[in-house]
Amino acid sequence: MCGIVGAVSYRDISGILLEGLQRLEYRGYDSAGLVVLHEGQLTRHRAAGKVSQLRKKLDASPLPGHSGVAHTRWATHGAPTESNAHPHICRDCIAIVHNGIIENFHELKAQQQANAHFFTSETDTEVIVHALFDELEQGADLLKSVQQVIKKLRGAYALGVIGPSEEGVMIAARSGSQLVIGLGEGENFIASDVYALLPVTRRFIFLQEGDVARIRCDEVQIFAANGQPVRREPQRSALDAAQTGRQGYRHYMLKEIYEQPQVMADTLEGRLTVNGEIHLFEGGIQKQLQQIQAVHIIACGTSYHAGLVAREWIEGELGLPCRVEVASEYRYRKPVVGSNCLFVTLSQSGETADTLAALRLAKKLPYKHTLAICNVDESSLVRESELKLMTRAGPEIGVASTKAFTTQLVTLLLLTLALRKQKTISQELLHALQSLPALCGSLLHLDSSIKQLAERFSDKQHSLFLGRGEYYPVALEGALKLKEISYIHAEAYPAGELKHGPLALIDADMPVIAVAPNNELLEKLRGNLEEVRARGGQLIVFAEQGTGMQADEQLTVIHLPRVTRLIAPIVFTLPLQLLAYHVAVLKGTDVDQPRNLAKSVTVE
Repeated sequence: MCGIVGAVSYRDISGILLEGLQRLEYRGYDSAGLVVLHEGQLTRHRAAGKVSQLRKKLDASPLPGHSGVAHTRWATHGAPTESNAHPHICRDCIAIVHNGIIENFHELKAQQQANAHFFTSETDTEVIVHALFDELEQGADLLKSVQQVIKKLRGAYALGVIGPSEEGVMIAARSGSQLVIGLGEGENFIASDVYALLPVTRRFIFLQEGDVARIRCDEVQIFAANGQPVRREPQRSALDAAQTGRQGYRHYMLKEIYEQPQVMADTLEGRLTVNGEIHLFEGGIQKQLQQIQAVHIIACGTSYHAGLVAREWIEGELGLPCRVEVASEYRYRKPVVGSNCLFVTLSQSGETADTLAALRLAKKLPYKHTLAICNVDESSLVRESELKLMTRAGPEIGVASTKAFTTQLVTLLLLTLALRKQKTISQELLHALQSLPALCGSLLHLDSSIKQLAERFSDKQHSLFLGRGEYYPVALEGALKLKEISYIHAEAYPAGELKHGPLALIDADMPVIAVAPNNELLEKLRGNLEEVRARGGQLIVFAEQGTGMQADEQLTVIHLPRVTRLIAPIVFTLPLQLLAYHVAVLKGTDVDQPRNLAKSVTVE
């Protein structure tokens, strides 16, 4: 979602700010801007559209300066226009950038308009800059102004603030939205994501809830929510700036699809022994997990689909009740928690606002343990959970999640096996897990045939995905990928639900994509597919070897290898990702930054 970059330095920082914004483009946005402070004056450029539009303005009219803040905005309050773009300035005295949503902005705006403040945007953010101006007028410095104003705000925020009254000073504050401080030599930075700052530093301080920081070139002071000075230990990021490049691939999404064999190997590394033992936690915790009697999984979007697959594994393999819920719904109801229940959150970024809020609610309830399964070790979700399992997918830049999803599945499968009473798994399953990366690598050879298949979608506006059992969530994920990046309306249903409504949609212009494992539900699925065929529907079936399915005028079959049941949902996922990718390329959409979407949803 929205991105923040800020800097105070002895060198000119406009280029650093612009590069930081470019590195945050993957988060999703629709306008961009920056403001710098130079010789006591705030100067600003803003642009609707991509960072490239902002760059054109900077090329035409450079903004030199030693301190500044920059922003990419994902529109919430107000259209994606230049006037609504950040940074916002009040009377040339104060400038801010803001991530998050201010829930009481209507009330604050009415008060400020009554006090003769003039608004130039439709945003909720502008009430903050006017409130800061009022504090400065009463004699407060920048730090005190921010500390006073945030007491009046309801909602989520990450703030970067500069003003000519204190040149060389930048104020940062966070509540509900991530903000990090990057530590340099003779310069310091802020950003909403460490990726933005990797070219200039690898040392970061992760601000905690309610923290406010005063940042100078050679000093960082942090104050807790109670206003008292506090020390936050710097951490060195293991991420590498080179990891976030496309490395010769046309799109980040394609690169990340092709990275899956390697990152699955990384996910498994050190967690399986040669005799089939699973090692995920320290011995004491591992022993406590044997007492778990139920599991609650909370997630959003793609991660929710991974949780649905895990429910089939946990209930089918362990006989434990498993509930999977969308985080935005869980947080607004009164969940019933039984004894010895494990609370699991899933998130690629670890900054998803609804999932974080669900965790904070869960910590007040009688869960046995809270566990975060996440891709970002420095994230809020990981830091606030009791236990963690890292998916080890590496940086995922494409908005449509691919490798993060499959590594979540691998991690959830390992968790399922770790929760079993048996100390070891069978040699057959051990071999299947060890062979998974190579098997997924072989699936990528389907790329050219799936690319040809994608041509059938060139004039389509709708599609239907079908699956049964643990393959229904796989179908859900396939439909989500297609709609996210190609803008084709796609829905997924359990195949047995066809007669309960979706069958009314079937005609020759509605592609129906089915996932067909060779299992005990195969004949049931065949019957469902015949219902489609009888109504003139065009079927595309990803079928495991041994199903006996043969292509004809109405049926296209993509054959997949026969695999151990537990890993099959992972295997079926990759071809669906490739299908969505090639359809999107054919449609000419923005594959890596689809319209209206953001990589990390940091507001409710």
